Amino acid sequence: MFEFSQIKTDEPLAPDFLSGFGGDVSNFAIAAARQGADIGILTHLGCDAFGQEFIDLWKRESVSDSLVVNNPEAHTGVYFITHNEEGHHFSFLRKGSAASLISNRQLPVEAIANAKLFHTTAITQAISTNCCDAVFEAIDICHKNDTLVSYDTNLRLKLWSLKRAKAVINETISSVDICFPSLDEAQLLTGLEHSDDILDHYLKLGAKTVVLKQGSLGATVATSDERISVKPHKVTAVDATAAGDSFAGSFCTHYVRGASLQECLEYANATASITITGYGAVAPLPTIEQVRERLAQR
Repeated sequence: MFEFSQIKTDEPLAPDFLSGFGGDVSNFAIAAARQGADIGILTHLGCDAFGQEFIDLWKRESVSDSLVVNNPEAHTGVYFITHNEEGHHFSFLRKGSAASLISNRQLPVEAIANAKLFHTTAITQAISTNCCDAVFEAIDICHKNDTLVSYDTNLRLKLWSLKRAKAVINETISSVDICFPSLDEAQLLTGLEHSDDILDHYLKLGAKTVVLKQGSLGATVATSDERISVKPHKVTAVDATAAGDSFAGSFCTHYVRGASLQECLEYANATASITITGYGAVAPLPTIEQVRERLAQR
C-alpha cells in the first residue's frame, strides 16, 4: 500500500504528508534483495500513479516485477498515518484495492512451483476471503513441487477478529516450513506467556522451523531437534517499521543459501537491529555488507 505519513510543522504552507511505501511482503522482498537474494513479488496493482511508484521502487531494488498484474478496474491500496498526543493512527483505503481482489485462479502456478521458497503473511489472508483462499492454494502448489513455505503471522486486528485470525493462522502454520511469530502477537494468538511454550505450541501444530522474534529480548529459532537464541544488538531505536519484515527476509535469504540456523538467526538479528535505527520502511533496510560489518562488531 502506498503510504502518506503526516508531517508535524509550524509552517502553514509546508507539505502535510510525506509519501512512502508500505506492505510487509514488499519490505520482505527488498530486505532479501539487499541481502543478495534473487527474488520477485506477486501482487496486483491499480493502473495509477501509486502503482507505478511501486514498480519503479522494485526495479531500483532488483525485485522482479514480472508477476505483478496491473488491474485497470481497481486501485492501488493507500493508507494515511496521522499523529496526536495518543500516538500513531492509521486510516486505510484498502477495500476494493487491486491486491485485495486476487483469487486462486490468478496464481502463477509455474513460478511458484519453480521457486526455492515462497513467502506470505497473515495480512494477505486478512484483507479478503479470496486472498485467504489464494494463500492456501499457493501453499498447496508449493507442497506439490517441493517449494519451501515461509510465513509471517503479522497480526492486524483492524482487519479481522482475533477468533478468525487464530483459526486461519493455526491452519496455515500446520503447513509451513518456517514461521515467524513475534512474541507479543503470539501471546495473543496462543494464550501462552513464555517463549518456550509458544515455540512448542507452533512446532506441535506442524511448523518445521519456528523463529520467534522477541524484540528487546533477541530472537530464538527452534526445530524438533534444536533451539538457538541470540541476544539483541545494542542500538538506539528510532522506528520499528519493517523490522520484523527485514528480519524474515534476511533469515530466509541465508536459509535458502544453506546457512546453519545459527548463522541465519545471527544475520536476521543484525539486519533488524540496523533497520530500527532509521525512519521508514525502505530506506533503513541494510545491505549485506552493512550486516556483515554489524556482525563483525559483536
